[in-house]
Amino acid sequence: MGGSSQEAYKKGIILGGISAGSLCWFEEGVTDSMNNNLSKIDCLGFLTGSNCPHYDGESNRRPSYHELMASGKMKEGYAVDDGVALHFKNEKLSASVSSRPTAKAYAVNEKASKVIEHELPVTYLGDGKQ
Repeated sequence: MGGSSQEAYKKGIILGGISAGSLCWFEEGVTDSMNNNLSKIDCLGFLTGSNCPHYDGESNRRPSYHELMASGKMKEGYAVDDGVALHFKNEKLSASVSSRPTAKAYAVNEKASKVIEHELPVTYLGDGKQ
């Protein structure tokens, strides 16, 4: 069979993933896969900017992402709590959805070495009770 993710993407095949499978589509991401320390990782670059999963699930994710961004080591991007998925169409964020009723998603930007979070609308896809 064979083929690359790039070829699949160009054919319009949906690409997805959770955790590292989410951040891999961006230019950069926050990972703990190297020596269990949170650090920047270069990714595939299908989507502009950076991504940080587990924003509420691991206590050191948010401060690490902020530190990397404020220091200029990481590009602006998106952060998501556990259970949240970002849906992109044509490299633009189309929707944020969640399997958890209170989980959040953020656009995270840097200005003058200060990190600013903008909460994004998230649609809960749970049991129909909201």
